[in-house]
Amino acid sequence: MSSVNIKWSRWFPLVPALALLTGILLVPLGKTLVDSVSTPAWTLKNYSNLFTDGVTMTVLGRTALTAATVTAIALLLGYPYAYLMTRVGPRARGILLVIVLIPFWTSVMARNFAWVIILQDGGPVQSLFELLGADHVVLYGTTAGVTIAMTQVMLPFMVLPLFSTLGSIDRRLLLAARGLGSSPTAAFWKVFWPLSRGGVMAGVVLVFTLSLGFYVTPALLGSPQESLVAQLLAQRTTLLLDFPAAGALGIVVLIVTLVLVAWANRVGGTVSAIGVVATSRPKDRP
Repeated sequence: MSSVNIKWSRWFPLVPALALLTGILLVPLGKTLVDSVSTPAWTLKNYSNLFTDGVTMTVLGRTALTAATVTAIALLLGYPYAYLMTRVGPRARGILLVIVLIPFWTSVMARNFAWVIILQDGGPVQSLFELLGADHVVLYGTTAGVTIAMTQVMLPFMVLPLFSTLGSIDRRLLLAARGLGSSPTAAFWKVFWPLSRGGVMAGVVLVFTLSLGFYVTPALLGSPQESLVAQLLAQRTTLLLDFPAAGALGIVVLIVTLVLVAWANRVGGTVSAIGVVATSRPKDRP
């Protein structure tokens, strides 16, 4: 068998998956792109309107701010949790991992309706605030309530990449830093944190990009006055039937997501390469 045939035979198992991906993703995406620039005529008016209609940019800004807030909170909560998972024994680690995976075993609708009960007027959150002396605090129908619920949904997507990265860091590097006179805090920030930035970058990009497209949680817990980009897309397709404008908005969000992923791959790849060199054993080096 020639080398060319051998080369193509290695790619043959990917043909069914590539065909499915093309049929259910690339073809509809291509049609959306064509419609966004060809309806009602070949023009970029649908894209220019996004920046001039006075609504889209406000919604995009609110969505980006909400996604960034969710990402920051998930990182602040997820990093210590993932670090703890790497420090405990196998049994405790298994329990902590099950706690992280529980949201994946629960229906999305069930979780969101549970948040409706928790955050609504007269719910447990309002009762807790009243005990603390803050009356009439209602998070249901606000961006803050949406952010809290989205953070709970997104937290596992932050913890799992962090756990994978933190668990691969050689603890002897911290001991070496301590042996050289470094304090625990300095050893963490100068040794452990730089080696964990690959996992941090993966978790941040994953949570941020997924948060950009959230629909169910903002639709159930938010309000039309504080809608996010997914709600705006649904409104333009189901109510206004303005598919070209909705397609233009979707393409813009897709481009932003691809740029973020490409940037994260570049930065994360550099960080991971540095981590591999730093954690490699002397016998592995030339």
